[in-house]
Amino acid sequence: MNAQEIRKKYLEFYQQRGHAIVKRAPLILHDDPTTLFTGSGMQPMIPFLLGEPHPRGTRIADSQTCLRAQDIDDIGDNRHTTFFEMLGNWSLGDYFKQEQIPWMFEFLTEVVGLDPARLYVTCYRGNDKFGISKDQETADLWAKLFADKGLSHGQADIGGEADGYARGIREGERIFFYDGTKNWWSRNGSEATTPVGDPCGPDSEMFYLFDTPHDLAFGEHCHPNCDCGRFMEIGNNVFMAYKKVAEGKFEPLAKPNIDHGSGLERIAAAANNDPDVFKVSLLWPIIKKLEQLSGKTYAAHTESMRVIADHLRAATFMAVDGCVPSNKEQGYVMRRLLRRAIRFANELGVKEDFFEEIIPVIADLYVNDFPEIAEHRDKIIITLMKEEKAFTRTLFKGVRHLRKFVEDGLTGVELFTLHDTYGFPVELSTEIARREGVKLDADWRVQFDAKMQEQRQRSQTARKGQFHGGLEGAESIHLKYHTATHLLGAALRKVLNAPDLQQHGSNITTERLRFDFNHDKLTPAEKQAVEDQVNAWIDADLPVSYHVYPTEKALQMGAIGAFGERYGSEVKVYSIGESDNCVSFEVCGGPHVSHTGELKAGGKRFKIIKEESSSAGIRRIKAVLR
Repeated sequence: MNAQEIRKKYLEFYQQRGHAIVKRAPLILHDDPTTLFTGSGMQPMIPFLLGEPHPRGTRIADSQTCLRAQDIDDIGDNRHTTFFEMLGNWSLGDYFKQEQIPWMFEFLTEVVGLDPARLYVTCYRGNDKFGISKDQETADLWAKLFADKGLSHGQADIGGEADGYARGIREGERIFFYDGTKNWWSRNGSEATTPVGDPCGPDSEMFYLFDTPHDLAFGEHCHPNCDCGRFMEIGNNVFMAYKKVAEGKFEPLAKPNIDHGSGLERIAAAANNDPDVFKVSLLWPIIKKLEQLSGKTYAAHTESMRVIADHLRAATFMAVDGCVPSNKEQGYVMRRLLRRAIRFANELGVKEDFFEEIIPVIADLYVNDFPEIAEHRDKIIITLMKEEKAFTRTLFKGVRHLRKFVEDGLTGVELFTLHDTYGFPVELSTEIARREGVKLDADWRVQFDAKMQEQRQRSQTARKGQFHGGLEGAESIHLKYHTATHLLGAALRKVLNAPDLQQHGSNITTERLRFDFNHDKLTPAEKQAVEDQVNAWIDADLPVSYHVYPTEKALQMGAIGAFGERYGSEVKVYSIGESDNCVSFEVCGGPHVSHTGELKAGGKRFKIIKEESSSAGIRRIKAVLR
């Protein structure tokens, strides 16, 4: 069974069990300003896991596209990808462990056809310090399922990851108890670091055993949570059964939730009985096209082809969801992915305009399941080819710059300048330097790494929290800036007499909001008028509320949707103002303040601090409350 078939069968399986199938959320969530990308299948579901009613009911399932930019440097092994799909199902106070565990076992072994003898599972060990008991119930449910298949079902208390490397697996063991560092879910790690007020709980991960030997570099003994790749995690069942009510104190939830996610590509790899996820049906055709274009084999150039296939697949979906290459935030990540792909293509001898050959292959893999791919196909190719041509010119400039150092040699500081200023990857700089006979300083790597560390520290400070999903940023100031963003969009449409003005991205920190929109440069008078209008609405202390409508009705009523967003059959629409004086009526997942007057607490006023170009035809406003 290939990956496309697994996706289809999964959604059918859970639909037959009463689940509403919802469309994927875009990779860039316009109404979640606390994260750069949708990084997990559950991220768009967090408001509902926290208690908000879902418009489609208490049983939900989907296949969610995800992107984890922090994994870029890991690409090249057989199981990591920056872009992936998560098959998810959720019970919002409905069914629990007794249904979920047998269903997943049935799906994996009966529907997909995985060998149950190769399945291993982990459970939560419990923690006496916090009064949370061992999850024996989950282990017993798994044990019965394995026993019914005539398989061993021994249970082992492991503890932490280090304990697993020291102990290993003993004969007949299939169910393993780990501590909260491995089998506890919360928005911020283990039991001790779970935020007060948050739902949380134990989880049970599912692993598939491959025939590859254990790599001693990772530890003396192999175990399910070993990183050597012999065991591959294919899914996780989170049993959201508790709420942290105070430091060190947890109480059971009256209505516990199920949050399940399985990696589509990893299940497909298990179905292939091959740990290389790049050989599944969503990636292998890209590899075959690269072999054709380069005249080289995957076996001989594995890393290069994996990087190209992964990065271009990720960039394709980013383009579908409205992202364009730039030097900031999501656009910066997209640009980095594309330029890494070009660099590795150069190593294969694949030169100009190869995007035009690869992107259609990627689009064809998804066009039947995600119609937005067909709708935006031409735009995707144009967007990515424009970046390819621009970086190809950069490559030529970089080579000329490198040749200037034939006499004196290259230092790490100069290599960093090439990387930081010209977008020239250090690996490519050093490769070309050696080929051109340019001497490299003996300690260039130390110098370069020091400059990179300085850059990372600046980046982490400037973008604190943006890689953390969900509502981590939903504190008072974030809610205020989120509401101010809606007011800003409404004021721009009113002052500029531009009803078609669209949001093309936003970002909110504790210090300011950022709003991108399609329009020409604003005059000083227009900026002042927009600022005055927002403050007038804040002074009016308008009520902020939401209502769930059928999508078609919401749009007919004039609800404004974010650019690039796609919606299910029902949407949440936030209104600012009374029904006879509604200043903003916008599709949004929330959260917001309850009245606009909250934005001026402490004498604060709305102030535009910068208005500038973001990209062709797109302007950017940065504003503060101070």
